[in-house]
Amino acid sequence: MKSAFDKIAAGLNDAIAHATGEADRAKEASPIDVAAIRRRTGMTQAQFAQAYHLPVGTVRDWEQSRTRPDAPARVLLTLIGTEPETIERIVRRA
Repeated sequence: MKSAFDKIAAGLNDAIAHATGEADRAKEASPIDVAAIRRRTGMTQAQFAQAYHLPVGTVRDWEQSRTRPDAPARVLLTLIGTEPETIERIVRRA
């Protein structure tokens, strides 16, 4: 089993590879089209944000590529893209 130091060192090496353009070593998530997911729901940015308990500024930033969704947000967005009504119902109950 790797030690914490080994895991941190490997992560740092991956980050350096990404920063220097070594695409074969860098790990990067594929892009997610937040605007397309939202449009499929038929909601405005404000409605989408409210329905899924997201800050409207965050939704706007994702759609305008100023920021990218982190891993948990990507999971939520993928679920919304697949079953928007079900996810909205679950979020409303939470």
